[in-house]
Amino acid sequence: MKPLLVRSLCTPQTLSARNESNVKNAGPVAPCVPSWPAVRTSRRRRRPASSGALIGLLALVAVVGSLEYRDWKGDQGKTAAAARLPPPVHQKAKVRRLAQVRPLNLYAHDRAGMISAIARRDPARVYVPNSAGDSVDVIDPQTYKVVGHFSVGALPQHVTPSHDLHTLYVNNDVGNTLTPIDARTGRPGKPIDVADPYNLYFTIDGRYAIVVAERLHRLDFRSAHSFRLVRALTVPCAGVNHMDFSANGRYVIASCEFSGRLLKVDVRHFRVLAVRTLPRRFSVPQDVRSSPDAKVFYVADLAAGGVWEINPKRLKVIGFIHTGAGAHGLVVGRNGRVLYVANRSEGSVSVISFRTRKVIHKWRIPGGGSPDMGDVSADGKVLWLSGRYNSEVYAIDTRSGRLIARVPVGPSPHGLSVWPQPGRFSLGHTGNMR
Repeated sequence: MKPLLVRSLCTPQTLSARNESNVKNAGPVAPCVPSWPAVRTSRRRRRPASSGALIGLLALVAVVGSLEYRDWKGDQGKTAAAARLPPPVHQKAKVRRLAQVRPLNLYAHDRAGMISAIARRDPARVYVPNSAGDSVDVIDPQTYKVVGHFSVGALPQHVTPSHDLHTLYVNNDVGNTLTPIDARTGRPGKPIDVADPYNLYFTIDGRYAIVVAERLHRLDFRSAHSFRLVRALTVPCAGVNHMDFSANGRYVIASCEFSGRLLKVDVRHFRVLAVRTLPRRFSVPQDVRSSPDAKVFYVADLAAGGVWEINPKRLKVIGFIHTGAGAHGLVVGRNGRVLYVANRSEGSVSVISFRTRKVIHKWRIPGGGSPDMGDVSADGKVLWLSGRYNSEVYAIDTRSGRLIARVPVGPSPHGLSVWPQPGRFSLGHTGNMR
């Protein structure tokens, strides 16, 4: 008689389905056990099974029953009998497969309330650099009133959270300094000498600070803590000023305001990878932000009145979204689903859905205004924007678009920063958190 063959229900297909179910549902599933054995005898001659064969059959049934019981009890196949079953999916394999199923979300750690332990004790404040006043106003977001004011270097442009979340830096462009602010106390410290800091970013690993030296046509890579110059990269465009990072942080897409160009820069090897001139005859690219899945970069265009959609890998224009005259600042919502666009010239805010890549709301500031740069509150309920030409700051309800408050500040307020913000670390600007 030929050997006994066990017909198992644990086929590759059923095992795959079982493992998929286990990964997706993250709960117990029915064990995959062999079926009852079938006896195959020779077609030429059939003979009654001998007593030895019957004993073997009974023994096999006992083994199968033992396997079924052990699998139900969660045994991992340590015994020789259990080892005959296909081994269970390893926990690390489950995590890897689960990670493959989940879509990438760059802003997964920026949701409402997800404030790092480092920043949790910092007072809630809105820091507003007054470019024409060489000063910073400090707003209490609970009372919508200015509670602090101090002088800084000439032409402060943005207030930037450090990568480690301990310090805020005021970018004094013409003053050639950075004024550090202790995030715990809100007090300014001794200025740091840095050439032409129009804007400031940090590499994703926190090793380098990237000082955007706009008038010098450079990206200066400096030590993130001492600000010692490591490499000065001259760029082939005029007015380089805003940028955002790829998902792995290996490159940035930067805008060049005065030449209508975009750059792709390798931040590991300090070199320009590609240059793209925007297709419009006259473009003034401004702020840059990535979509949550990092497949599309959005670039506000002040002259075109909207936002360019860019394929970052090929640095290719793939679309344009009209938002309003003077599209300038870009702010990602706390839910990671929308992008707020400040239309400075027409006094409005457009809301773009990342999913549909279309404008789903447009809010106009009553009586007009000049919304420029800003941030969303830690709880995601208030959008804070500076009024560049109106010496005021706007607090806007993110659910309805209603103007909550106008807060008078110094002349020409620019890149304000809301602090603290959710996120594990800062990539710079006014709070590009990851």
